[in-house]
Order: sequence, then C-alpha cells, then structure tokens
Amino acid sequence: MFSHWLTRWNLQADGAPIQTHSSQLLPVLCDGIPLMLKLALVEEERRGADLMQWWNGNGAAKVVAHHNEALLMERACGAKNLLHMAKHSQDDEASQIICRVVTQLHTRREETTPPLETLHQRFNALRQAVSHGSLMSLCCSVAETLLSSPQDEVVLHGDIHHGNVLDFGERGWLAIDPKGLFGERGYDYANLFCNPELSTCTQRERFLRQLAVVTQAANLDRQRLLMWIMAYAGLSAAWFLEDNELDYVASRMSIARFAADELDI
Repeated sequence: MFSHWLTRWNLQADGAPIQTHSSQLLPVLCDGIPLMLKLALVEEERRGADLMQWWNGNGAAKVVAHHNEALLMERACGAKNLLHMAKHSQDDEASQIICRVVTQLHTRREETTPPLETLHQRFNALRQAVSHGSLMSLCCSVAETLLSSPQDEVVLHGDIHHGNVLDFGERGWLAIDPKGLFGERGYDYANLFCNPELSTCTQRERFLRQLAVVTQAANLDRQRLLMWIMAYAGLSAAWFLEDNELDYVASRMSIARFAADELDI
C-alpha cells in the first residue's frame, strides 16, 4: 500500500504502520527529516487532507506533499501529550492549549476554502436517532435550534480532542486529522467534554470546571456552548448507537444531561 508513495517521494519507513478505520499511516524519513505518510481510505479523510493543505501549517501540521489519497506531513516528535496531562492534574491546562490551537485554526484566510461538509449534513445521524429516548430527542431539538440560527461560522476542524492536538517540539502544539466541516465555531469545542479516553468526562464536577475553563479560553457564550455540548453529545451517542457501543452511548447521555441541567431544560 505504501510502496508507490515511498518511491515517488523518496521516503524510508521509520516505524510500524498504523491502521485506523479510515486511514493507513506510516512514520517515514525524507533526507533524515521525520514525517508521517497518511493514506486516506474514506472521503472524509480526503477532505481533511485538502483542509490540512489549506491551513498551510498555521495551527496544523505542515503538509509536505499531497496527491489523491496520499498526504505527507511533518511528524509530531515532542515529548508532551495532552491526554497524559489531562489525566495527571493538568486537565485545565490541556484544555487551554487546545482552545488556543482551535482559535488559530478558525482564523479567517483569504484563500478559497476546499470543499467542506456543512454541520446541517453532519447532524443527520442524530435526526435518525430521535426515537432513542426523550433526552436524545431533546438533543436533536437543541441542535436544530443552533443550526437554524448559526453565529460566527468558520472553517471547522470537526474532530477536536486530546489525541488530535500534538506536540511538534519547536513548532508548538498543532492539530492533525481534521474532518473538514463548515459551521458555527462553538461546535469545535464541544468534543472536549466528550473525550472517550477520559474517565473523568462523566463526572459533573469535571464538567462544570471545564465549562468555565473553555468558556473563558475560547471566548464563548456559556449558554451557547452548553447547547453545542448537548447537541454534540447527542450526535456522538447516535454514532455509537450505529456501532452498538452502548457504554459510550450512556456516557454521552450523561454529558448531555449535565448540559441540559445547566440550561434548565
């Protein structure tokens, strides 16, 4: 799978391949410089690669080469890890770092944007899951309210979490693996409250603390952010329903409940 691109771009493998449900990755070297070769397996990843190139290294990993399904980008070699920080008494600091990166990604640029998916399209999965309880239906209603009156629309990363903002050493913290969406900027912050790798995400105390941290760091209206958290938690639960991962569905509904209680709905 990688051999054509290794030859084409004069690369040497520098580690074991990494496989996800949507892409194949291989750490490589080019003239001794560590890079990452990524091959998209689905359209969403191809759209994300186009967006990475559009960002041109501003807030995201720098693209070295891009053609069809193949993306060659700088590799994160820094020692710090946001998930480790969040699990070891630096949860607030990790969220603040992520918010700074997202702010940079949302900066408006003069260049014509690549093709993007709208948030209205993104929420189709939630619309199809409204029969799964009253709270899911309420999440959908909140989402439709947001989508019918968008505020401050920007190019969105679409999958911001602790594993998609990495330490690039002297280049600082940068984003990888965008989904390529367009819509209200609040959407990009909601997943910080739903990260499945954090066991603390279903603790109300952590939810309220992070709500204060993110509201300030991202300069967001508290009520509007709560609505996006609720909408996204419902959407994420709908995706997990499709995969029959019921534990994750339950955790998302817990987060939606926290947001609904703060909204008093």
